[in-house]
Amino acid sequence: MTTATAQAAPNIAFIKYWGDRDASLRIPANGSISMNLDGLYTRTQVKFEPELESDRLQVNQQEIKGPGLARVISLLDWVRLRSGRNTPALVISENNFPMGAGIASSASAFAALALAASAAARLELTEHELSRLARMGSGSACRSIPGGFVEWLPGEDDLSSYAVSFAPPDHWDLVDCVAIISQEHKKTGSTEGHFLANTSPLQAARVADAPRRLEICRQAVLRRDFEALAWIIEQDCNLMHAVMLTSNPQLLYWQPGTLSVMHAMQLWRRQNLPVCYTIDAGPNVHVICERWAVNTIVSHLEAVPGVTRVLVAGPGGPARLEL
Repeated sequence: MTTATAQAAPNIAFIKYWGDRDASLRIPANGSISMNLDGLYTRTQVKFEPELESDRLQVNQQEIKGPGLARVISLLDWVRLRSGRNTPALVISENNFPMGAGIASSASAFAALALAASAAARLELTEHELSRLARMGSGSACRSIPGGFVEWLPGEDDLSSYAVSFAPPDHWDLVDCVAIISQEHKKTGSTEGHFLANTSPLQAARVADAPRRLEICRQAVLRRDFEALAWIIEQDCNLMHAVMLTSNPQLLYWQPGTLSVMHAMQLWRRQNLPVCYTIDAGPNVHVICERWAVNTIVSHLEAVPGVTRVLVAGPGGPARLEL
């Protein structure tokens, strides 16, 4: 029996991934930039066991079948092909944060799976190769392989589409205060949403403008310019959700509590608090601020109607093996 365990953080995208150039390989329509979230994690153990009749997947102590298992098997098949083995695997995974609610649980899950499975199969992959492997399970998972502030280079094929770190976790002490509005699993997952992106008349304009937003965001992070960062990530978030709202069928992830947080932040900014929002494919709001303002922001968020709790995470490190 060959076993390995890995841990990976989810990430929050400052410049979003929405829509694929190649859905089968998860080659994105545009590049993206994100920050790993320290303290939030998926921990995954992979055991290749000859006694098993087929691959099995357990997530948070529940047996998973259907499409969820199929995505895991697809990644395991790549590892088996590369390593020259055909042994079934038992995959045991757990998260310490809500799944399927817009906190990138698939990103941390497939990053941890890629690292654990390749290590259990005794493959020695570079960070770029691990990022590409994680991308095959979930596009945003490629960004959870490197640490800190990460850019996904979209590329044109499997070899050229991977993520790299452009600033370490200690470069800038930003904090993501995640306002939890709902922990329910979203009805339309991100994978399905990517297929719908091109049905929106706004998607082409959003993709064409992506290089400008990426450059502004990258420079804002490197210069630690919060005002520039706040402006561009809110614009990018609003563009993605505009595409969702104009897709066919329409995707509306926001709930009343989502809007309550967005409105409250207008007031907080007038009070000179360094704060901005970004929202992934879900109702929960990622409220980005500088470290000195965290206690005030968390206190304000807990008082907003519809917010059930607040998770706090600074910049996180790369996916890692547990030895």
